[in-house]
Amino acid sequence: MHIPEAKCKCFIPPFYFKDYTETYLGQDNTHGRYADVTLCTCIHCGTKWLHYLVEYEAFSQSGRWYKGIITDKELPQIDPENAVVYLENLEWYIYGGSWFSCAGQYGKGKMQVDM
Repeated sequence: MHIPEAKCKCFIPPFYFKDYTETYLGQDNTHGRYADVTLCTCIHCGTKWLHYLVEYEAFSQSGRWYKGIITDKELPQIDPENAVVYLENLEWYIYGGSWFSCAGQYGKGKMQVDM
């Protein structure tokens, strides 16, 4: 996996929510996930990130999130139900949360979104 050179602090965990503007894209209800899908745009460099957050309320430390870069050209094809497939097919994404006991690290491929 090729990890990109850090162009901005939006590439380097941990992340701070005030560094982004957010647009809610909807909820992915696949397999009862009820995951929130959001477009986050870095206020410093303008990079757009597709952000996927899922948490299972009945289980402690089940929260997990993934984010990957998305272009304006790709954005119209994204809906909450295909966000996982989009992120899994990227060369890399960043993930974290209580499920992983980390504030963010680079990964690629299959995402752990189901219990």
